[in-house]
Amino acid sequence: MTSPQAPAPHELAALRQRYRLERERRVRPDGARQYRGTDAEFGYYAADPYTASAERDPLHDTVDVAVIGGGFGGILAGARLRQRGVERIRIVEKGGDFGGTWYWNRYPGVHCDIESHVYLPLLDETGYVPEWKYSPGDEIRRHAVRIARQFTLGPDALFSTTVTSLAWDEASEMWIVTTDRGDAFRARYVVEATGTLTDPKLPGIPGIEDFTGHTFHTSRWDYAYTGGTPEGGMTGLADKRVGIVGTGATGIQVIPMLAEDAEHLYVFQRTPSTVDVRANRRTTAQDVSADSEDWARKRRENYLRIVSGEDVEQDLVADRWTASAGLLEKLHPSFRRPDDRKAFEAAYEVADAAKMNELRARVERSVTDPDTAEKLKPWYRYACKRPTFSDLYYPAFNRSNVTLVDTADTHGVERITENGVMVGGITYELDCLIFATGFSVGASSIGMGKLPVHGRGGVQLLHGWAQEGPRTLHGFTSNGFPNLIQMGPLQSAVSVNFTHVLDEQAVHAAALIAAAEAKTAVIEPSRASEDAWIALLAEDAPDHEWFHAECTPGYYNGEGRGKPNGPTAYPHGAVAFHELLERWRDESMGEVLQARSAPPADV
Repeated sequence: MTSPQAPAPHELAALRQRYRLERERRVRPDGARQYRGTDAEFGYYAADPYTASAERDPLHDTVDVAVIGGGFGGILAGARLRQRGVERIRIVEKGGDFGGTWYWNRYPGVHCDIESHVYLPLLDETGYVPEWKYSPGDEIRRHAVRIARQFTLGPDALFSTTVTSLAWDEASEMWIVTTDRGDAFRARYVVEATGTLTDPKLPGIPGIEDFTGHTFHTSRWDYAYTGGTPEGGMTGLADKRVGIVGTGATGIQVIPMLAEDAEHLYVFQRTPSTVDVRANRRTTAQDVSADSEDWARKRRENYLRIVSGEDVEQDLVADRWTASAGLLEKLHPSFRRPDDRKAFEAAYEVADAAKMNELRARVERSVTDPDTAEKLKPWYRYACKRPTFSDLYYPAFNRSNVTLVDTADTHGVERITENGVMVGGITYELDCLIFATGFSVGASSIGMGKLPVHGRGGVQLLHGWAQEGPRTLHGFTSNGFPNLIQMGPLQSAVSVNFTHVLDEQAVHAAALIAAAEAKTAVIEPSRASEDAWIALLAEDAPDHEWFHAECTPGYYNGEGRGKPNGPTAYPHGAVAFHELLERWRDESMGEVLQARSAPPADV
C-alpha cells in the first residue's frame, strides 16, 4: 500500500461530500439531550466504588481559603497558596481521596494521552520523574497524592463531601460554605476547581432502566464484578458476553483489555475515533534531561508553544500531538491570524485531508476484515473530535471474540432490553453492559447549576448570567461575588495539556489572594473591567463556527448543533494568555482590590 499523499482538488471535493453524508448518518434531532445525568434513579452509576464514606461530625469553623475540588486544579491551588504562606486551606472533594478525574477513572488500560513529563505538574518541585512516556492512571493518581502530601493539604481536607451552596455574608465579608455532610463553615476566599471531567453522563437510550444484567460506567469500574486490575486479568468476565457503548478516548483504551478477558465483546459504535500511534515506553531521567535545572518547566513550556502554533528551535516531546499541532487551530484558538485567510484555509484543508488519509490507511493496515475496517474509518476532519492514540485498539478487532456493531444508520443504539442491546432490529444478548460515554464536559459545578452561589445582596450567579451571559475578568472573578475565584476554561485559555493551564491559573489565584491579604482587601472586579474583557474576547474571536457546524456530532460541537463564535475563550492561545496575566499582576492587579469594611475574622 502506498503512503497517503496530499489529495488533488477533485479528491477534496469527494471528501467533502463523503464527510457530509457520514455526518448526516449520525446527527440526532435531540442533540446533547440524548444524554442524561447520573442523578435521581441513575445515581448509583456515580456512586464511589473505591472508598467507603466514614462518619464524622459536621464542621462549623473558619478557614482562610476553601478550595472546591481535589483534582489537579484544587491540589495546584492549594500548593501555590502554601507557597504564598496561606495557612488554613480546606479542600472539599466528593471523591474519597485526591486525584479528581484520576481518582474516578481506574478502568483497565487507563493512561494519559499527553506525555507524562509535561502532563504531571510540579515535577521540579517534587523531584519526581515519571516512569512512562504516557503514564498509567495509577502513576498519575499517586503523583496527585504526592503533591498534596508535600504541601500538607490533607489534614484539613474533607473527602466524600459535596459542597451544596456558597453564600456571601456581607457583615463578616466571608463565604458560608455548606455541604451534604451538614457542614456550614466560613472561608475568607473560595477557589472553585471542580473540573469538567468528573460528572459521568449516560446515553438516554430507551429501556436503559430495564436491563437485568450487570451494568456500570467506566469511571466507576466495578472490579468486584469483573475481577482483575487496571492492568487486566478480569477473570470474572471469562464466561460473560460483554457490551460496551462508546468509542471515544476511554473506549479506545478499555476495549483491548475487555477483548482479552471477555468470552465475547460487542462494541457498539456510532462514530469511530481517529486512532494514531501511541508508542508508549518506559523512560529514564536521562531521556528527559531530568538532571538539569527546571527541566520539567522548560519541557512543558516547549510543548505548550508547539501545540499553540508557535515556532520553537527543538521539539522536546516529539509525539503525534506535536507532529499534528498545525491541525489544532480549529480546536484551540491560536495567536496566528493569517493575512490571506482564503489561502490559509485551502492549505489547511489539504494538510487535514492528508492526515485523515494517513489515519484511514492505518485502519486498513491493522484490521484484517475489510468490512470491519471500513466501519472503523473516521470520515470527518481532524479537529472535529478528540484525537486518540493506541497501538492495541485496531488489533483487538482481529480477534474472533470481538464484534463491532455499527449504529450509524440508526443514529445510535435503538433501545436496551431486559437481555441486551437492540440495533437495526437485532438484539445482542449480554450479561454485562458498560457505558464508556464520558462526562459532562465544558462546565463546572457552578456553570451547570449544581452549586448555587449567592453573592452581594443574595444575587444568584447563574441568574445574572442567564440574562447577560457569563461575566468575568480573565475567567477568574466576577463583579458582585467578592473573593470567589473560578478555575477552568470559561473566558480563560485552553490547551490540550490542561494541567499546565491549571497550574498557571493556580499561580494567578494564589497571587490574587496574597495581594488581597497584604492590603486587607477583597477581590472584586468592576463591571467596566468585565465589559472590557468580554469585548476583547468577542472582538478577536476566531471564526470557527462554520467548521464545527460541518463536523460529525460530538461534544466539541454540541452533538451537531455547532459551536457558535463568541467570548468563550482567550483567542490568542494559552502562551499569550499566560503572558497577559503576568503583566496584569505586575501592573494592574490593584484594580480588583477593595478595602475590607469588616474586621478580620478570628481564624
